[in-house]
Amino acid sequence: MREIGIGLVGSQFISNLHYEALARVPGAVVRGVASPTLDHVRSFAEQRGIARWFLDYREMFAQSDIELVVLGLPNYLHCEAVLAATAAGKHVVLEKPMAMNLAECDRMLAACRKAGVKLMYAEELCFAPKYVRLKQLLDSGALGKPYLVKQAEKHDGPHSAWFWDVNLSGGGVTFDMGCHAFEFFRWILSGPDCRHRPRATSVYAQLGTHVHGDKTRGDDDAIIVVEFDNGCVGMAEESWAKPGGMDDRAEVYGTQGQAYADLLRGNSIHTYSKIGYDYAVEKAGSTVGWTFTMYEESWNYGFPQEMAHFVDCVRNDKQPIVTGEDGRAVLEIVQAAYASAGAGRKVTLPLATDPAKPIDLWRP
Repeated sequence: MREIGIGLVGSQFISNLHYEALARVPGAVVRGVASPTLDHVRSFAEQRGIARWFLDYREMFAQSDIELVVLGLPNYLHCEAVLAATAAGKHVVLEKPMAMNLAECDRMLAACRKAGVKLMYAEELCFAPKYVRLKQLLDSGALGKPYLVKQAEKHDGPHSAWFWDVNLSGGGVTFDMGCHAFEFFRWILSGPDCRHRPRATSVYAQLGTHVHGDKTRGDDDAIIVVEFDNGCVGMAEESWAKPGGMDDRAEVYGTQGQAYADLLRGNSIHTYSKIGYDYAVEKAGSTVGWTFTMYEESWNYGFPQEMAHFVDCVRNDKQPIVTGEDGRAVLEIVQAAYASAGAGRKVTLPLATDPAKPIDLWRP
């Protein structure tokens, strides 16, 4: 088996998930990590036995034994890093959301095509085992023709300060977590080969800032309805205003049945502790009282399966099931959600405008 040398860009929460996932992938070797913060990147590398660390990711991209880079950066830096990676001839795994606007998406896609490298969009919900089984039920015909798909993701807010600054993040919870739902809709409705994503035709969104108005101009709660050209409707519920840890669930309704999938609760231990304990689940602010204690959290989210797929795509020159083009389509839906909230009505796609950042369509 040919080894695939990998470089991580970022040394915070998401890069740790990427490292843990890649550690489970045979033949995937993390050979470097880059971050501009000396203490973070040095300790990140030393704790994980990564041989090299860099303060400038361009130096890491110049390493000949690194073939694939995984980007875990703030949203506003995505385009710049992808262009630098493609210029160095590296394949790219890019965390969501893809970019700040569609023009950046188009620059990234064009650069990857010109360089002949893969741009892979890291949407782990397409690899989460419970959601994969849910898709298999739908693809098998067990539920009939789907007419409504729901996906909800809720917790009490991001873990890094830059998320709250809309100039760096581009928006609030719709941009941060709505992008999960939008690609989930497109993927679960794409058929057994995952190649026939439906096209979003209209979006209606109700956004608000209810709990975190002292921290951000962005939305911290959102309800978004997306109509697709196959006749199905997707309904997303996203929140940064729910205490007590991550909540992630999906529902599919069809002409012959329905199915409900709770990504975390069915894979956890319902625990009561008077004194609390070390760790329950992502975004849980406390472990005192009733909690849902996760096990194999990364596997249940789908991160190792996602990285195994992307490494296989590089090793064997395969088309990934989640591409840069998918990331662009998701961003277009995100923009439509902010435009709908700004106009107070349903909007149709494609949009006539491409703002510098999505939130400008709601709160300029």
